Amino acid sequence: MIHLQYKTDGLEVKSETRGVEVNTSIQVGVILDLKSPLGAMAEICISMAVSDFYDGHSDYQTRLVLNTRDAHDSVGMASSVVDLLKNEQAHAIIGPQWSAEAKFAIELGEMAHVPMVSFSATSPSLSPTQNTYFIRTAQNDASQIRAIVAVLKQFGWPQVVLIHEDTEYGTEIVPYLFDSWRENDIGLAYKSKISSSATDFEISRELNKLRALQTKVFLVHMTSSLGSRLFSLVDKAGMMSIGYSWLITDGISNSLEDMDPAVIHSMEGVLGVKPHVPETHVVKTFKKRWQRNLHLLKPNSSVGELNIFGFWAYDTVWALATAAERIVPVNPTFLKVGTNGSVMDLANLSISKIGPRFLSEILNTKFKGLGGDFHLVDGQLQPSVFEIFNVIGRGQRIVGFWTPKEGISRALSSTERVASSGLKNIIWPGDSTEVPTGWAIPMLRIGVPVKTGFTQFVKIDKNGADGIRCTGFSIEVFEAALKKLAFNVSYVYVPFMNDEGKSNGSYNDLLHQIEHKIVDAVVGDTTIIAERTSYVDFTLPYTESRIVMVVPIKHEKSLWSFLQPLGWDLWFTIIGSCIFFGLVIRIMERHHTANTRFGGPPSRQLGMIFWFPFSSLVFPQRELLLNDYSIFVLVMWLFLAYILMQSYTASLSSILTVDQLHPTFFSVQNLKTKGYNVGYQNGSFVLDFLKNRLKFDESKLKAYDTIQDYDKALSVGSEHDGVAAIFDEIPFIRLFLDKYGSNYMITGPTYRTDGFGFAFPRGSPLVPYISRAILKVREDTIMDNIEKKYFKHQVTSLYSAAPISADSRSLSLHSFGGLFIITGIATLLALVISEGYFWEKPVSMAKKYGQRYLSSRASNIETKLVAHSTTVMNASTHSLDEIQINSGDSSGVSDLSDGSVHQENE
Repeated sequence: MIHLQYKTDGLEVKSETRGVEVNTSIQVGVILDLKSPLGAMAEICISMAVSDFYDGHSDYQTRLVLNTRDAHDSVGMASSVVDLLKNEQAHAIIGPQWSAEAKFAIELGEMAHVPMVSFSATSPSLSPTQNTYFIRTAQNDASQIRAIVAVLKQFGWPQVVLIHEDTEYGTEIVPYLFDSWRENDIGLAYKSKISSSATDFEISRELNKLRALQTKVFLVHMTSSLGSRLFSLVDKAGMMSIGYSWLITDGISNSLEDMDPAVIHSMEGVLGVKPHVPETHVVKTFKKRWQRNLHLLKPNSSVGELNIFGFWAYDTVWALATAAERIVPVNPTFLKVGTNGSVMDLANLSISKIGPRFLSEILNTKFKGLGGDFHLVDGQLQPSVFEIFNVIGRGQRIVGFWTPKEGISRALSSTERVASSGLKNIIWPGDSTEVPTGWAIPMLRIGVPVKTGFTQFVKIDKNGADGIRCTGFSIEVFEAALKKLAFNVSYVYVPFMNDEGKSNGSYNDLLHQIEHKIVDAVVGDTTIIAERTSYVDFTLPYTESRIVMVVPIKHEKSLWSFLQPLGWDLWFTIIGSCIFFGLVIRIMERHHTANTRFGGPPSRQLGMIFWFPFSSLVFPQRELLLNDYSIFVLVMWLFLAYILMQSYTASLSSILTVDQLHPTFFSVQNLKTKGYNVGYQNGSFVLDFLKNRLKFDESKLKAYDTIQDYDKALSVGSEHDGVAAIFDEIPFIRLFLDKYGSNYMITGPTYRTDGFGFAFPRGSPLVPYISRAILKVREDTIMDNIEKKYFKHQVTSLYSAAPISADSRSLSLHSFGGLFIITGIATLLALVISEGYFWEKPVSMAKKYGQRYLSSRASNIETKLVAHSTTVMNASTHSLDEIQINSGDSSGVSDLSDGSVHQENE
C-alpha cells in the first residue's frame, strides 16, 4: 500500500492506491487568498479535484503534490512564488488569484520555465500569447463584451452610461468596451469611475450626477464588494424605478449568491450576464459534496455559494494531473543556475527541466469539465455560452442565452432556439414589464421656420393669449410620427422669428440653433444635404425631392402644321406608293377595252396613274375595275391608305389641340452665358447650390418668398429686373405649376437631393425612433390623407410629368415599314399572276426542250427496230415480211416525230 499526501494549509488529506507503485511525484504550488470567499471556495474545490482525479485514475504513474500558500497582497504573493520555486521546486503554480498580482508571478515563471496557471486572473491585459508560461483556465473579462453588446442592441439602446471600479480590474476592460460599442454604433453617454475605498457620501454624490443625465441605461463593472454598496445607494437614490435600465458584468454576476439578501432585493429588475454552467447530474452532485466539505472543513467560513471560479479551479487541477501523466517517464528536477541564496534571491532561480514539456501538454489537454468543455486556445479558455438573467426578488431567473454563433436566444436546444428568438419576459426596475426607452425625454423645444409663402408646408398662426399654433404638411407628418412611437414625447413649437414677426434667418441659421442648444429639434420643409449633417442628425426623409428649373413657355403656331404629323421620309414614300399602285392597276387594266378610264392618249393615261389612287379614296364607286387582280391591288392600297389616314388624323389632332410648348431656355449654360437673372426661394439652400455647384454669379441671383413673386418675376423677364428662370425643389415647383402651369414649364436637367427630414442634435437617440415612425406613416393611409388635405395630389413622390419637348415627334417611315413591305409584296405577286407574259417564255422553252427529248427518244427506238429486222431477215423470209411491217410502223413514228418538230418550228 502506497500513501500520497498533499498539504492544504494544515489540512492533510491522504489518498491510498493499492497494487500500483507510484513512481513519480510532481510538485505543484497553489497561491490563494484564503481569507477571501473566492480563495476559501477554491481551496476546497482544488482538494476535491485531486481526490476525485486519482480515485478515478488509480493506475496513473504520477501524482501531483500540492503546496498551498496563503497570500493576501502583492508582497505576500511574490514571496510565495519565490518560495515555491526555490524551496519546493514547484513545476507549475496554480495562481495567483488576482490579476493585479499576476504580472510579477508571470515574469518569475518565465525565468524558471514554470507554467503559471490562473483560474481567476481575468484581466484582458494579461495575454497568454505574449507570456509563454502564463495559462488562463478561465475566460477573460473581454469575452463577455459581445454578449453585453447583443443585449444593448436587443432593446435598441443607442447610448449607455458606464460605471466601473477605479482599480486595475475595473479599468482594463474599458478600452475593449469602447471599441466594441464604436463598431456597433453604441454611444457612451457618460463614464463614471468609483474608487473601491469611496465612502457612501462620495458614491451618492456621483449617483446624483448620473440621475441628471438624459440616458438611463447603466452598465456596472466592478467587484461584488463595491457593487453591493453601490446598489444599496442606487435604490435609496430612487434610481431603481420605472424608466431605468441596469446591466451588470460577471464581476458581480458570478458572486451574486454571496451578496446580502437585502442588497439583492434592492437590485430587482437588473439584467446580468455570466458564463453558463450546464446543470448536469455531475454538477449537481458536486455542489452537494462541496457543501458538505464546506461545513466539515470550514464551518465558520463566510463563503456563500459555489460559482464558476470554483468549477474552473477544479478543472485546472484535472488538466494539470492529466498533463503530468503524459510526460512520464521523466525526472522532475530543476537545473541549478547559481548558488543558493536568500528566499528572494531571484538571480539564483533554478530552471525546471520538465517545464517546457509540461506547458505543452497542459495546452493540448481537452476534456469535459465541470465548467463545460476544457479547451485552451492561445493559452486561455475560450468563451462558449453566456446566460442572461434577471434579478427577481432575492434570486435570479434566466431569460436567455448568448452564443458566439447564434447570438441571443431563449433556449440552447436547437429545436427551441428556432422557435424562440429574443429573450423571455423581463421584470424591469419599478416592477415594470415595459422595455425602458433608455433615456428620459424632457420637453422638446421644436424650432419651426417662419414662411411668407408656401405655407402649405409650415404655417404659424398667433393663437391669442395661448401663444402660437403651427399647422401645415410638415407639422402634421411630424405629429403623426410621434403618435406611432411606443412612448410619449412632450414638445413645444418655437418659431424662428425676430421681433417683427418675420424669419430670423435662413434654414442653415435655424439648424445651427440645434448646435447651440437653443432648440432641441427642427421641424419643417428642411432639405437633407451633406453639409448640414456635420452639425445635426436627420431622420429618414418624409418626402423625396429634386431641384429643377422652371422657365416661361413660348406658344408657337405654324402655317405648315398640317405637314408635321408625318416625317419627310414617310411623305415621299406615300407619294411613291401612289405612283406604284396606279402603275400596277394601269398595267392590269390595259387589255380590257371596256374600261375607258385607262384608255385615251398617253397624257390621259399618265394622269390616271397619278390621280387614280387618290380618287379611289374619295370616289371609289365611280372607278370600275374589270380585272380581279386589279381589285385585289386596290384593296391593298385602301388598306394601306386608311391606316395612314387614321394615324395622320390622330397626330394632327394632337398638334392642333395641344399647344406646342417651347421653353425659352434649354440649358443652365445658356442662362450663364447670356448673363440672365435667376431666382430661388428665400432662405433656401438653393442659393448655395446655385453659387457653388452651378457657378452662377451671385449678382444674378434673386430671392423670392411666394409663388406670386415667382410668377411676377418670370413674366417680366430678366430684361426688366425679373428673372429668366426659377430654381427650386419639386414640391414647391408643383405648387407653383398647379396655379400657373399654363405659362411655365420644367426644362433642363434635374438635380437630386435627399428630400425633407426632421433635424435633431448629433447622436440624438430619438432619430432612429422617429425615422421608423416616419416609415410607418408613409406606409399608412395617414400620409395620403395629409397630402390630399394640403395639396390635392401626392407631393411625396417625384414630379410625374415629364418636361415637354420643344418639337413634337413626327411619324417616321420606320413606324410603317412593315405595312409597306406587306402591301408591296402582295401587289407584286398579283401583278405576276395577272400578266401571263411574265412566264410565257419560260413555258415555251420548257415545251421546246420537251419536244426535243421526245424526238430523241423516238430515233433511239427506230434504230433498235432496224437492227432487229436485219437480223431476222437473214433467218427467214417470213421474218422479212414481219420486219417490213415493223419498218412501216417505224416510219409512222418517224413521220409523227417530224410532224411534231415541224409543228414546233411553226
